[in-house]
Amino acid sequence: MPDKASLAKGPKYKRILLKLSGEALAGENGYGINVDVLESIGDQIKSIADLKVEIGIVIGGGNIFRGIAAATHGMDRASSDYMGMLATVINGLALQDMLERRGVLTRVQSAIEMHELAEPYIRRRAERHLEKGRVVIFAAGTGNPFFTTDTAAALRAMEIGAEVIMKATKVDGIYDKDPVKHKDAVMFKELTYIEVLQKELKVMDSTAISMCMDNNLPIIAFNLNQPENIKRVVMGEKVGTIVRGEAK
Repeated sequence: MPDKASLAKGPKYKRILLKLSGEALAGENGYGINVDVLESIGDQIKSIADLKVEIGIVIGGGNIFRGIAAATHGMDRASSDYMGMLATVINGLALQDMLERRGVLTRVQSAIEMHELAEPYIRRRAERHLEKGRVVIFAAGTGNPFFTTDTAAALRAMEIGAEVIMKATKVDGIYDKDPVKHKDAVMFKELTYIEVLQKELKVMDSTAISMCMDNNLPIIAFNLNQPENIKRVVMGEKVGTIVRGEAK
């Protein structure tokens, strides 16, 4: 639970970009959408929307289809990436429904036009939605194959003027190796962009990290499964691992 000092000061960030992996929506099922997990995410997002924080969300599609994985089995990479983009739209619509059932006004904007389901991505329209207190879910990645949703998150964050990318994961932060496979894995509290690239840490792909480095956009990786972690990060508590230009 956020500490009293943080609550007294109010949110540290006014506008954020929350990056959710598709795998996070699957929970322990490993595939598809786990409704209990979706409800928990909805509750956490509502808690920060109630604080008047402006929220953009980029969501992956790995719980339904992973383009890179399919390409390794011989499928055309461009075709498989487009299929992955469609999976992110499914996840975005599911999250929109969960949020609106909680009274949180939400818009889905898709980089691939599909007017019956979502708005087309228009930067200025997205900014107006955020200013009016609506959560904006950016679906279909960048709309281009060969780019991950990590890169889409970095791109959208910079386009909307987000102050931070909040990367929600299944572990507590960024480790020197996979903590699920290695019990002696060590978690970093702070890293620079260069350290992430040099150590080949897998928090986000190198294109996304480079974009954040070029624009001095901090990244905070944290555990989505810990209740109220999203709110704690927004309030400025030291949760997870922060990646920025210079460790302080």
